[in-house]
Amino acid sequence: MEPPPESSQEAPTMADAAADFLSLIGLKELEWCLFAETLAVVAVGASPRDKAEGQWWMAAQWAPYQREGEPMQSCVLVQTRFRGKQDDVPASSTLKAYVTWQLETLEQEEQECLEVTDTVVACPLPCVLPAGLGCALHWHLPGGCAPCKATLRPHPTEKMTHIVSHEHGMTVTKTLQEGEAEPQCQSFHYSRAKLRGLLLEGASLLLLRVLARRQTMPPDLVFPAINTEGDLCTCSYSALGIQRQAVGSAETEVFVIERAVHTSTGASTVWHSSFLPNGHLAQLMQIGSPVLMLLQDESILINSGRFEPQLPFPKEPRDWEEDIQLCSCFLDRKEELQLSHAAYLQQHPEVRALLSDFLRALLLQQPQDPISFAAEFFAYQRPIGTPFASTGATSPLPNSSPGHPPADSK
Repeated sequence: MEPPPESSQEAPTMADAAADFLSLIGLKELEWCLFAETLAVVAVGASPRDKAEGQWWMAAQWAPYQREGEPMQSCVLVQTRFRGKQDDVPASSTLKAYVTWQLETLEQEEQECLEVTDTVVACPLPCVLPAGLGCALHWHLPGGCAPCKATLRPHPTEKMTHIVSHEHGMTVTKTLQEGEAEPQCQSFHYSRAKLRGLLLEGASLLLLRVLARRQTMPPDLVFPAINTEGDLCTCSYSALGIQRQAVGSAETEVFVIERAVHTSTGASTVWHSSFLPNGHLAQLMQIGSPVLMLLQDESILINSGRFEPQLPFPKEPRDWEEDIQLCSCFLDRKEELQLSHAAYLQQHPEVRALLSDFLRALLLQQPQDPISFAAEFFAYQRPIGTPFASTGATSPLPNSSPGHPPADSK
């Protein structure tokens, strides 16, 4: 069948610029973006420490990928999982994408599920009358009848979009299943000439991490894309700058990026993503949505180097030399250590003899590498209680370096 209408905004110049930008992303730069992270799903306006209503998870890692009849290749496996509510209806979604290190999508699958429930009225009468008619019969039956019982029956709605790339282009397959009805499938194809610079959802998540670590981006960054309906569209990225954001009981600086998907009808879906300097998400929000994804694990901030806990009182610098209590504690501890060290040397007089022997050998041999000399010296050291001078054993001293004769070689 014919593919859906393409976006009128798509132009060769835009596709060429997008492809050139992606070609400049280095392999090492992408490797820094391969990690897993978890965000809590909370209501918009809630406190960062409020109880989560769901969870959003993302992971990116190297993985093997093989098409039928082709050799296996190494690519990046991007996975996301969402669990929460959409308009008070339990919802979940998953994404799985195989992406090359140049952010070209080999295969991607998105699945969304709404766990809708239907209200079903069951008539308790032992007959085959419709439920509504049975409810009216209690006025006519002797003694009346029991009222009808309302029950909830699950009626899930699942939508899946599968995209696979091949030598001729890309095939998109959409599947919709409502409740127990037969699934409805629709498939169409895009030629490779229309896919230059294409950036799908999984690759877009990796690109956002790259841009976040750079903390800079071109002013007009636009890519061809395919939306959740499988239609060709465009996706733009713009920097909103550095902002401060609370994470749990801490506050840190984040780099905010706006990502907007523009369809041919003029409608746009906009996300704001707040990133830490290490590329981890601090907040992900779709404009107009009643919920957002928020980082609540403060340990991530320690690795980012921007951990700033909000103390209930201001922190004042203190000079221990001018503080009577701190200075007294320091002097007491210093005296305690000096007495402890002196007592140990009195209990072990062989320590002084050992150090004296070593220093004497070091000064006599004058080796080029004192560290190796010390390691060899102590490796061949005699047991405690048999000093070198009192034994007839061969000296354990290392041989002198050929280029550096002993000082007393005469």
